[in-house]
Amino acid sequence: MRANSTVMNRPGTIILRLGMLLCCAALLLAASGGARAACTFPPQGEGRVGDFIDARTFRLDDGREIRLAGIEIPPEDLARTDTLAALIGGRDVTLHGPDDAPDRYGRQPAFVTAQGARNPVQIDLVAQGRAMVAATVADPACSSALLAGEAAARAAGRGLWADPAALKNAERPDDIMAARGRFAVVEGKVVSARLSGATFYVNFSRRWTQGFAVTISRRMMPAFAAAGIDLKSLENKRIRVRGWIEDRGGPRIEVTRAGQIELVDAATTTTKDVTPEDEGK
Repeated sequence: MRANSTVMNRPGTIILRLGMLLCCAALLLAASGGARAACTFPPQGEGRVGDFIDARTFRLDDGREIRLAGIEIPPEDLARTDTLAALIGGRDVTLHGPDDAPDRYGRQPAFVTAQGARNPVQIDLVAQGRAMVAATVADPACSSALLAGEAAARAAGRGLWADPAALKNAERPDDIMAARGRFAVVEGKVVSARLSGATFYVNFSRRWTQGFAVTISRRMMPAFAAAGIDLKSLENKRIRVRGWIEDRGGPRIEVTRAGQIELVDAATTTTKDVTPEDEGK
């Protein structure tokens, strides 16, 4: 009776606790709704998943081939379809994307959400460490959601991130060059960031022709400014960049979207004579 009377004498406490519960519930709903909205895009069809071609490509029962947009999977893992099958095998799915145009191989790129699921399957794959975020994601909200999942998997050492070499070190250009023709994520400290002719160079070594560098076309620079990225301010910053490794006298990644560059550490250090010795030659 004493406990009951205590509760009865504190209606304000009950109301306060109820309000807190409702507030928390609202925040959870908002968070789940935000995650769902991140990579949905306009609906571009639906169907039931049939068989799997590889780790990011499958057929619907009606014969359409669907390729998961927004992610990249290492070539050695492409044959592994078990993770994708566990997520969407035999399920009804909705396809989302800017349009339903097929790629040159006749596959429809799409973000794929299984019936009853909260997130596109791509978010689950990157969160499990089974995929990397691609360099093609233009929508900032979608890119942020995918990168958050990838960061969590990398921090936990899940999936492909269990191998420390999966995150390339910008100070090891030979290791990066060995991955030419492949998609990679590279992290390191920027030595210099400057415009030379029609190209903006983000260099990670004082020897430009040997070290790793990021190249950005001068005509793309306004897009980075619009995204709030001051390219010149990257000097002495630690960044992470993603893209396809090319051999242009040294290992290179060509960056065409602001989402390909992540600032890892905002702290700067003062250095002298950071201009690459052979830049622009």
